[in-house]
Amino acid sequence: MAAFKHKFQMYQHLANKQSEIYAEIRKAAPEVGMTAELAGKLGLTGAVSGCHGILTETVNRAMEEGARQVIPNSILNDEARAVVKDVYGDGWDAAVINTCEAALWVSFDVLCTPPNLGRGDSYRARYIAPYERHMHHQAGYGRPFPPKYKDLYSDRGVTAGELGFYGKRQPNLDTVIVPLKGARYEVHGIKYFTCPLLTKVDAEASAAEIAEVAARHQDSLTGFTSLGYDSPGYGYREKDADGAPLLQKLIGKIAAEYNVPYIVDNAWGVPFVGTDPRKIGADVIMYSMDKAAGGPTSGLIIGKEEVMVHIRRALGIHGERSGSSSSHGKAAYVTNDPGKEALLGVIAVLKGLRDNPQSILKPLDDLYTIVLEEFKALDPRLKEGWVISKATNSLSVELNYEATWTNGEMGYPIFSIEDMYAGCHVVQNGMKQMGIIPTIAYDGNIFVSPGLGTSDPDGNLIEERVRPAVRGMVKILNIVGRYAGLID
Repeated sequence: MAAFKHKFQMYQHLANKQSEIYAEIRKAAPEVGMTAELAGKLGLTGAVSGCHGILTETVNRAMEEGARQVIPNSILNDEARAVVKDVYGDGWDAAVINTCEAALWVSFDVLCTPPNLGRGDSYRARYIAPYERHMHHQAGYGRPFPPKYKDLYSDRGVTAGELGFYGKRQPNLDTVIVPLKGARYEVHGIKYFTCPLLTKVDAEASAAEIAEVAARHQDSLTGFTSLGYDSPGYGYREKDADGAPLLQKLIGKIAAEYNVPYIVDNAWGVPFVGTDPRKIGADVIMYSMDKAAGGPTSGLIIGKEEVMVHIRRALGIHGERSGSSSSHGKAAYVTNDPGKEALLGVIAVLKGLRDNPQSILKPLDDLYTIVLEEFKALDPRLKEGWVISKATNSLSVELNYEATWTNGEMGYPIFSIEDMYAGCHVVQNGMKQMGIIPTIAYDGNIFVSPGLGTSDPDGNLIEERVRPAVRGMVKILNIVGRYAGLID
């Protein structure tokens, strides 16, 4: 295998060799246990939007039984609120919505955009976002500032222009993007693009930079945002004494000083057992309930009551004009109504998390053990620099390998998120060729979690189904590593 002088040449070589790589992966499928019976029926996570995880029997039963009963949706809205208040206290409230992206849309529109009513032109507003992963979600609702970031996520939607990601931007709203201290922003991948490499993020230095930027933009500042994840690969290695991600806690403190909301995107998170909004100073935190939480297709917004009044009004569930504490009617965002069955499923998930949170942590422990055992099959020449950790917030095992690139030496190929959207992510495509539904894997990071054909009806891990998938992933890593010229 030829050595590569420049990293882009390695990626070009991988692009040219894709057909050979995939042929070898298909041939290797039987030897790792990926039989024809399993192919296409299990994956490394149930947390991707294109292929949702399977509901547990408890959640499925709650939805089926409730679907055949006459229950006003306002009653279900209030039941979800009550469970959240049981855990977080009476100063917190909740709203169920159809997706997490809808939750972001409503939250930014309600809390950060300028008002439309009143004489004169609307003023411009800005919210601050640290430069982290999948910015097209939490940082995609304003026009990027400084302008060098204006094309940062132009190709991350199937549709371009006004009907794509750009079309969701709010009027007169800007997103101020702040690079994180200690992070590396390097260009990688077949679709050569900047990858945020975040394991060395310095939380205090980054917060100081964010505070300085906030001071420069204070005249138009209307909010802050970040992800709510807790893992090293997402930049949240450093924790406070109470276990909260330190950078998130510091951002929450800055937001409070400016009296503007801190909006936390925790799509791949689990309420109650994951990141605690009270500990990080979040005003609202939102979840995709069909990902790590194991619920039906839906989203959930949890926030401080003062803030949630306005969000719930926008959803038409806060109360009638004639006077009531809740309702289920028309408003600006009635298009994001989750529906009765989704409400039933979310309530069942929340009750399970409230009453027996440990039950969902055991599958994570079991998965972590399996990943460590199967990872031993990775070629020793590829292993240096890999960090494997449990991410409780998302009930996942994170495999991060950005540290394989050190001292100017080429490491394991890092595929960008642009590769994922463009369909040229060789490792993810290799999973498809082996019959494994791919997991989230980009920017030197791979997440593995239960839920996609690897769990029983009670949510317990099925070892004989998850091992072939993990073993197959490791085999793919070996094959791609060889074609990248890292091993003979």
